[in-house]
Amino acid sequence: MENIKLNITYLNNFIENNEISKLQDKINKANNHINKKTGKGNDFLGWADLPKNIDEELLQDIKTTAKNLIEKSEIIVVIGIGGSYLGAKAIIDALSNPFNSLNPQKGNPYIVYAGNSLSEDYHNDLLKTLDKYDYSVIVISKSGTTTEPAIAFRLIKQHIYKKYGQKEAISRIVAITDKERGALKTIANNDNFKTFIIPDDVGGRYSVLTPVGLIPIACAGFNIDELINGAKKCSLDYSDNADLKSNIIAQYAVIRNLLYNKGKKIEILASFNPKLTFFIEWWKQLYGESEGKENKGIFPAGLIFTTDLHSLGQYMQEGERTIFETIISIRNIKQSIIIPSDTDNIDGLNYLSGKNIDFVNKKAELGTIMAHVEGNVPNIKIELPNLNEYYLGQLIYFFERACALSGYLINVNPFDQPGVEAYKKNMFKLLKE
Repeated sequence: MENIKLNITYLNNFIENNEISKLQDKINKANNHINKKTGKGNDFLGWADLPKNIDEELLQDIKTTAKNLIEKSEIIVVIGIGGSYLGAKAIIDALSNPFNSLNPQKGNPYIVYAGNSLSEDYHNDLLKTLDKYDYSVIVISKSGTTTEPAIAFRLIKQHIYKKYGQKEAISRIVAITDKERGALKTIANNDNFKTFIIPDDVGGRYSVLTPVGLIPIACAGFNIDELINGAKKCSLDYSDNADLKSNIIAQYAVIRNLLYNKGKKIEILASFNPKLTFFIEWWKQLYGESEGKENKGIFPAGLIFTTDLHSLGQYMQEGERTIFETIISIRNIKQSIIIPSDTDNIDGLNYLSGKNIDFVNKKAELGTIMAHVEGNVPNIKIELPNLNEYYLGQLIYFFERACALSGYLINVNPFDQPGVEAYKKNMFKLLKE
């Protein structure tokens, strides 16, 4: 099978080839930090070899658990925040028909999310919906005390016990948490929930290929073996060395670093496929939490084109030149819709009749890249042959490893997030007044 590709031809006006090669020693050092576990945060490198070493018994347990939940559920509620849900939602949304909620015969439960905000309206609407449908719950938290998911689980646990009775409710709850300690682990032990472990050496934003992501993805009916296989292929191809002539992960990390040092402080990750909206949200957390510390780091932002060309296209073309752009491009589509001919041709579109919509979309993509490059916005293009589990698995590993390398290139710990505690301290102080 093919691999994802990195197209850097649109950088010719911004970066010289010798600039990339000059960073070979630096990227080698960063890569060794991962492989030899010598860098900052080396206790959280479990994700790096995970695709190659995943436990087959664990995968089978995940599939069996998912099958059990699917059989008894019209809805599955995934409770979590940040990395506890974004990875799963990224993959599920990328692979799903966006209109599945209107199709009760689609064959798998509808996946909904809770505990990712403190919106009373959202959770009230959710509880009213759960009154009407059979549902199960996947609750994900290492500590069990993170405010948003803890509140949501308290609400939904009470609801599901009342609806089904304790014995049946317990069979509908899966907890993914720490192996030994924490509030959720205690609750799960007390009530005898089915549990899966969040590995100690994998942080939340790197956890999509652990039970944190795999169980919800399996419950949505997608092939987690192919997801793992894609990540494994990327890991095998690009982990051992960081040769900048052939290693696309190393290339991406180095190019980001060069652009950052040229004053390009904002990276726009964009796609011309709206199914990747939450993949971009996952990427934003991955890079924002990993790089943004010690007054350093590229600010990660995301756009969906062509939609956002009608809102932020003007800024992209002529605004502050502190941005660069990375495009995720999908080469092939699963099905084709042909633009019909119209006798009156009042809209003037007959020149497109007989073409499919993706043909127009690809021309919009190329035209946008050309315009932005002309407007002094460096462009990187990541090409996926198809939008499926295998290539999404490759893309997950590509971004995870590139993120770790990027952090080491600016000499920060890519695996901690001390800054997120600041708002929590203020919130708790205000709540207890």
